[in-house]
Amino acid sequence: MWRNTQVGWGVISIALHWLSASTIVGLFALGWWMTGLGYYDTWYNLGPWVHRSVGIVLFMVTLARLVWRLTQPTPQGHGSRLEVLMAHLGHITLYVLLLFVMTTGYLISTADGGGISVFGWFEVPALVHGLPQQALIAGDLHWYSAWALMLLAVGHSLAALKHHLIDRHDTLLRMLKPTSR
Repeated sequence: MWRNTQVGWGVISIALHWLSASTIVGLFALGWWMTGLGYYDTWYNLGPWVHRSVGIVLFMVTLARLVWRLTQPTPQGHGSRLEVLMAHLGHITLYVLLLFVMTTGYLISTADGGGISVFGWFEVPALVHGLPQQALIAGDLHWYSAWALMLLAVGHSLAALKHHLIDRHDTLLRMLKPTSR
């Protein structure tokens, strides 16, 4: 089933979840690796270009994902009322952090007034630039919020495993296999 139901997630939600998750982990790894590159390394310019391009594509996918999420039913949560509330707040925090990480990345990349080339396909213009210490401040915020996002994602993963292995709920299975009803 393509669409979500009250019982489970549809193919589109599942695909967007796993595509986003793997892309976020990949961007984090690439970003961390890039901080150690020297000027004469082959990837010194290529790494940031790929990181920015994938980041902009992820931003567009995230906006589409949010629209999809807001227009589709959300499957019923399992566990106590507190667990359901914590899951809801955790998901909101994941989205907010993700958007914050991408916004600060944009502010780093456009601080000098230049746009962002996305794989040479199109350019995202610099709408905000020239602020005092824009690249430095946005860079620090980007680094620490990316770490916060990774830590929250680990917590999200551990919660899914807890529901699957300890509580014996189908929470994890619903994110692996689309609902058939």
